[in-house]
Amino acid sequence: MPQSILIKNGRVIDPGQNMDRITNLLIENGRITAYDMQPTGREREIEAEGKIVVPGLIDLHVHLREPGGEEDETIQTGAAAAINGGYTSIACIPNTKPPIDSPSSVEFVQDQATRADMCNVYVVGTISKGREGKELSEMGFLFKSGVVGFSDDGSEVENAELMRRAFEYAKMFNLPIMAHPEDKNLANQGVMNEGTTSIRLGIRGIPAVAEEIMIARDIMLAEYTKGRLHVMHVSTAKGVELVRQAKKRGIDVTAEVTPHHLTLSEELLETFDSNLKMSPPLRSRADIEACREGLLDGTIDCIATDHAPHAMEKKLREIDHAPFGVTGLETALGVIATYLIEPGILTWSMAIEKMACAPAKILNLKKGTLAIGADADVTIIDPKLRWKVDPKEFRSKSTNSAYLGKELVGRPVCVIVQGRVRLERR
Repeated sequence: MPQSILIKNGRVIDPGQNMDRITNLLIENGRITAYDMQPTGREREIEAEGKIVVPGLIDLHVHLREPGGEEDETIQTGAAAAINGGYTSIACIPNTKPPIDSPSSVEFVQDQATRADMCNVYVVGTISKGREGKELSEMGFLFKSGVVGFSDDGSEVENAELMRRAFEYAKMFNLPIMAHPEDKNLANQGVMNEGTTSIRLGIRGIPAVAEEIMIARDIMLAEYTKGRLHVMHVSTAKGVELVRQAKKRGIDVTAEVTPHHLTLSEELLETFDSNLKMSPPLRSRADIEACREGLLDGTIDCIATDHAPHAMEKKLREIDHAPFGVTGLETALGVIATYLIEPGILTWSMAIEKMACAPAKILNLKKGTLAIGADADVTIIDPKLRWKVDPKEFRSKSTNSAYLGKELVGRPVCVIVQGRVRLERR
């Protein structure tokens, strides 16, 4: 049974309640039960003076690799990495081996997450059987098994008719189609963003239009079917504008951006560091500015890590042959605090809205709030704590971070999941 906890003197920020004030927060039986309570001696007291107390962070785009990629990550290590980064809930993407395209595969992940007993782990089911883009998965059965969305992430569904049917089925369950926008033919085995930098480096490029053309198509299908579209990892200026115009037309579309697409540009590939190889690739500085503007004006709804771990030996290959992807769960909060909050681009309230409240709404989760009666998923952040990204401190099985050796500010110091303390950093 979770114990009673009194978090004292913290700055509680909950955008869902329009709350930003110094107060005490009481947790009982795994739920938020009161504010402004004084200690009675029966609670465990956690001093949060100078700290920020927020709804537990939620990441709706995480690759846990299990089953089939346990050399890169497992559900246990991925959940531990989430806790280390301040996340109390994550949604795992189904591009495993085999893919999560059946009720039994959903139940496997759920069982492993229960055994891990760390953060809340939700499951995204596939759009197509085997992620092959040829036949719809049994979406109704997946829904009954508890999936929170449908995606073939890592592959776009190229068949527009199949994608149309997916929207129509998902609409019956009020679940989003989470689209990976990339035309594989246009991407054409590219490695980095196509432009003057790729030409100068002699590296095959991936044009921005490979992303944008699929965002446009999926928006049109969502408009036609009146389905729910969630655009994953938007990275280009025109992609942001396509989403912006779709929202103005009343189309049910949401979008996410990653910390690395908000902070890192294509020129960094001059080092040929394979940890900077990701899909979509790092884009131009103009694209970064457009993504930031989209985040500020509400075009982009949330920040998601696209946590994509790979074993060290895989990333040590030449950049042409190394796999795409970077880890993100353990650095996202620090990256956002350092590069967006410290310079005054985002406020803490805006960041928490994008990293907790909005993801909960997109996935229909009863999370992302510190309202009375809500699940006691709480992250306590030290906004002034400076720390260096050291792979030895990672809980993930992989260390392919784009921020290794960087000094960041802002870090979770306590994480509570359903009333149980899962992290205390002293």
